Amino acid sequence: MKIENSLTDETVLAELGKRLARTRLRRNISQAELATEAGVAKTTVERLERGGGIQLESVIRILRALGQLDRLDVVISESLPSPIERLDNRGKERRRARSKQSAEPRRGSWTWSDQEEGG
Repeated sequence: MKIENSLTDETVLAELGKRLARTRLRRNISQAELATEAGVAKTTVERLERGGGIQLESVIRILRALGQLDRLDVVISESLPSPIERLDNRGKERRRARSKQSAEPRRGSWTWSDQEEGG
């Protein structure tokens, strides 16, 4: 199954759980062995493989124990600024998003000379 935005969170979690279980089984590791190597409880591995939610830190530990942690780099790649952004920012890293401006005109905004303000 391809993971897409149209899928529910539950469906995505179930698919990720199946994939991690298949990876574990290909490596011939039991859930208990994986849990021990990852430093998590066996129930955490069971819950993840069933498609349940677990803490992100536990996911990272399990991925590391399975030798799959480097795959996160593909999922969330490092976002490098474009050359224009580097010039605009003069080497400073962006720290916050701009607020979105509403489509409605602000009070006191200009109007065409043949229009009355507010109408």
